[in-house]
Amino acid sequence: MHGSEDLVEYGARRWLVVTGVMLATLLQVLDATIVNVALPTIQGNLGANFDDGAWIVTGYIIAAVIVIPLTPWLQQLLGRRNYYVAAIIGFTITSALCGFATSLHELIVFRVLQGLCGGGLISTGQAIMRDTFPPRQLGLSQALTSLGAIVGPSIGPTLGGVLTDTLSWNWIFFVNILPGIVSALLCAALLRDPQRRGRPSVDGMGLALLATGLGSLQYVLDEGERYDWFKDANILRIALLALVSLVLFVYWELRVKNPIVDIRILIHNRVVAVGSLLAMTLAFSLFGGVILAPQFQQSLLNFTATLSGLSILTRALGIMVMTFVTLGLLNRLKMRPQVLLGIGFLIVAAANFLTAQVLTTQSVFGTFVFPLVLGGVGFGMLFVPLSVAVLSSVHGADTQKATSLISLCQQLGGSISTAVLVTLLDRRAAFHQDILAGNITLASPAVQRALAAHAPLTLLAGLVQQQAATMAFADAFFFLGAVTLVLTPLVLFLRSNAPAHASIAVAME
Repeated sequence: MHGSEDLVEYGARRWLVVTGVMLATLLQVLDATIVNVALPTIQGNLGANFDDGAWIVTGYIIAAVIVIPLTPWLQQLLGRRNYYVAAIIGFTITSALCGFATSLHELIVFRVLQGLCGGGLISTGQAIMRDTFPPRQLGLSQALTSLGAIVGPSIGPTLGGVLTDTLSWNWIFFVNILPGIVSALLCAALLRDPQRRGRPSVDGMGLALLATGLGSLQYVLDEGERYDWFKDANILRIALLALVSLVLFVYWELRVKNPIVDIRILIHNRVVAVGSLLAMTLAFSLFGGVILAPQFQQSLLNFTATLSGLSILTRALGIMVMTFVTLGLLNRLKMRPQVLLGIGFLIVAAANFLTAQVLTTQSVFGTFVFPLVLGGVGFGMLFVPLSVAVLSSVHGADTQKATSLISLCQQLGGSISTAVLVTLLDRRAAFHQDILAGNITLASPAVQRALAAHAPLTLLAGLVQQQAATMAFADAFFFLGAVTLVLTPLVLFLRSNAPAHASIAVAME
């Protein structure tokens, strides 16, 4: 066992560790988004209806959400290296099983197992990257981590579309096998364990309450809109179960001597608490754009899955470039993370407002390029400063606790974004359709001209629906920008005692 200062690597060994961790991080993030594009194809090939097929995504996310906060406890129980390598191997094997699945039930079971294996990969990888670099290169370690954690959701739809269109849906799972093997071999050979303080006790009550609460919450977020939310008795019951379980979980964990999830860090460390809220805001905006743009482009503009994915990839390029520009601003100009975070969130909000302004039924690929690049610039200014601010405020065992909470909040932020935006689209489309349809009367000159040209009424109805849907998407992007803007002042509470640049100066050695 080694103290955190003994885990720093140098030379080729460091970059091999980085390669193994980045591959594992990218695999987990990609798998959370790559399946969405192929879902209609999978449902058709396996003879599943929409509701049943949705569990291919829902089952994975529920399993991952439950595991994320358990990661520090699992590492203490098994050792960080053993846990991480086992999780990568498990994720790789279950990916292969998903690809070979011949029925919907098989695929759902394997996806749940895949989520259980992959849930802790991001937070563990982030902690490993911090320990692999010296403290003065904390910014660099988190910039490299962000390439997988933030760029992954952007390239997932692109890769999923290409694999589904050119090969088959099975390949969205088979593509994980070779990178998974390489990652597992590198990490098994090179990773070293941080110091462990004995074996943790098993907090059975905490585990049961956590699994019930988070699992129920994720189910409500994923399935609520499909069943009209709390008008459905089953959704209402599960929502109440989630609320009661999570309240009891917090009460229990604050009182028990050896909690399975140490949430006291949120009380004792303001930076971690505020950072968790900002991570949720980041994910809300990031995943919101990944949901809205492809859906609008494919359903109303008839973009192919590949072309729609390429538009999201445009934003990913902006993120990649700006991530390393931000790293230079932290290092050379000694800018505080709070300043960069504030500017980044404002740019993201502006990009969403701009997208809301330019959406029309005549939009082309070029229409989205500037807003997407602008959004990429904003997101590129967020992940590294946020990670640096949070990780600069913790040490030792608290590092894994902080990264797990950040990872959990990012996952929940993405799930909340999906639930809210899908509901908003549905409600606003109905609202605009009622208003537009109310103006379609025989007294309208446009209607008179259409009837004179013998246009069928079904054509008018289709135009009304199309315009209403377009206006609903514009409202959703505006809402996304407004939420980001309103939550931006949280960065003011992210101050720590020491100057941020004291521990993040970067030297590219």
